[in-house]
Amino acid sequence: MSRPVIGLTCYVEPVTRAVWHDVPSATVPYSYVRTIEQAGGLVVIIPPRADGDPGLAAEVLSRLDGLVIAGGADVDPARYARPRHASVQDSREDRDAMELALATSAAEQRVPLLGICRGMQVMAVAAGGELEQHLPDRVGHQDHSPHEGAYGSHPVTTVAGTRVNALLGDSTVVPSYHHQAVLTHPGFVPSAWASDGTLEAMEDPDAGFRLAVQWHPEEGDDPRLFEALVRAAASHREAGTR
Repeated sequence: MSRPVIGLTCYVEPVTRAVWHDVPSATVPYSYVRTIEQAGGLVVIIPPRADGDPGLAAEVLSRLDGLVIAGGADVDPARYARPRHASVQDSREDRDAMELALATSAAEQRVPLLGICRGMQVMAVAAGGELEQHLPDRVGHQDHSPHEGAYGSHPVTTVAGTRVNALLGDSTVVPSYHHQAVLTHPGFVPSAWASDGTLEAMEDPDAGFRLAVQWHPEEGDDPRLFEALVRAAASHREAGTR
């Protein structure tokens, strides 16, 4: 049986290699690709587009069996109608447009979807939710992102009866790098929390597989979320829904 095709969102960033300097390039940490491949999926990179809209997203998803919305910069607060906190990073209009459209269309087409860090926040905003723009203002510490360019590590407690709990057990230690979090999440239920009250995972109980985590499982050694996504994508493919 052929392996399911998993779309993976990415950046367009200036990249320097050998004699080529600051060349605009479609780029994403290879840890995402490696982990999806090890879980049994075939990866297709989806570049961001500022003209991303539901029609384009639906066309992309019609060729995929599953989708991962990757981590990255903060979602523009204008996307959820809130003033910008001083800590919010520069907006990436191309990623915001494309990924919000993909999140919406994936829900409509019931394409298996895993959101990671920013991806969780994109999914919440696409559903009409709101983000907490700077966690340290509330929690009083930097444990979720302790050093620039370095992942933190902390435990999360999963919610009984959720898919995340069934996959990961009652608790797990996760790699973390974020200063924002999801506040409201229409259509999703909480499925994991940090001890400081930060929402760490959410899922759609009415979908075959539509869940998101605030941490970075691709940077850890636990492949179970990716394996579950690939299984769901294989079932989606077999069902002939694409």
